[in-house]
Amino acid sequence: MNRNAERAIYVQSLPGSAKRLHRAQYVMRWGDMDAFGHLNNAKYFTYFEQARVDWLVSLETTHDLVLANVSCTFVRPLKFPALIEVELYGANPGNSSMDSFYCLQDTNENSTIYAIGHGTIVWYDHKKGCPIPIPSVVRKALND
Repeated sequence: MNRNAERAIYVQSLPGSAKRLHRAQYVMRWGDMDAFGHLNNAKYFTYFEQARVDWLVSLETTHDLVLANVSCTFVRPLKFPALIEVELYGANPGNSSMDSFYCLQDTNENSTIYAIGHGTIVWYDHKKGCPIPIPSVVRKALND
């Protein structure tokens, strides 16, 4: 088994070290449902991604990154209509990477958690093909 596979994380709750970095709300779209009327499993990752992008935009920093791994624990099925709230958390920053965690909730359901996600973000120089240091504005957000 390779080193990255040994580090895969199955998240059942947020670690105590996780710091909330961003919160965003999105209206669940009709087209995001699967044949059973639930939010399609792949769409959870789309909402996680959008929250991550919105956070980076709010910091006015680069999106030069890759995901080393990503996972989602589906706690319960989310049904249309829903006002989705995604909370983004960060933890364990290294030189070029950090753990990100996501809580996906339905604000109409007293913030019941429907999914918890995890991803290892690696800042990356795509032209050179190598990791780069975490931007200082991101490191500051993690330490504030």
